[in-house]
Amino acid sequence: MTDAGTNEALPAPLNVLFLCTGNSARSILAESILNREGKGRFRGFSSGSMPTGKVNPLALNLLAKLNYDVSALRSKSWDEFAEARAPKLDFVFTVCGNAAGETCPIWTGQPMRAHWGLPDPAAVEGSEAERALAFDDTYRMLNQRISIFVDLPLRSLNRLSLQQHLDEIGQAGEEASKAPA
Repeated sequence: MTDAGTNEALPAPLNVLFLCTGNSARSILAESILNREGKGRFRGFSSGSMPTGKVNPLALNLLAKLNYDVSALRSKSWDEFAEARAPKLDFVFTVCGNAAGETCPIWTGQPMRAHWGLPDPAAVEGSEAERALAFDDTYRMLNQRISIFVDLPLRSLNRLSLQQHLDEIGQAGEEASKAPA
């Protein structure tokens, strides 16, 4: 692919995998946000160590309300991304504490990893409005982290510096998610 204005080859999109245990809410939201915010420079995927097999309806409703195409979203195993035909991963971000502590498959390409843990909105009990608010909060936190990530000057950062930035994005978000409302 070339840039029509410069005739220079455009770099292939960077592949980012968001991991969670069930792959029904947080990782699905992150995949969708990155695919929109990454503007073709990033390609988002999601998976789970023990996928539920279905996307949480509140996640689908929120994304549809925000004009995301939800037709191809599905809950899938991280095993799909360890297969030979899987895309080469550049980044792997865990978005739940359980997945961060699990032994992951070997990813091709030695992707950079970071933990961006968030509370599970699917675990929130209460009224429909309270549960929807939990999904809204999770979306907001993921959108903020992903916006910071896609704005990093990736070409000018060495691997160590980039890793520090990735970790800081997750740590700043963790403190914000623990703050009282």
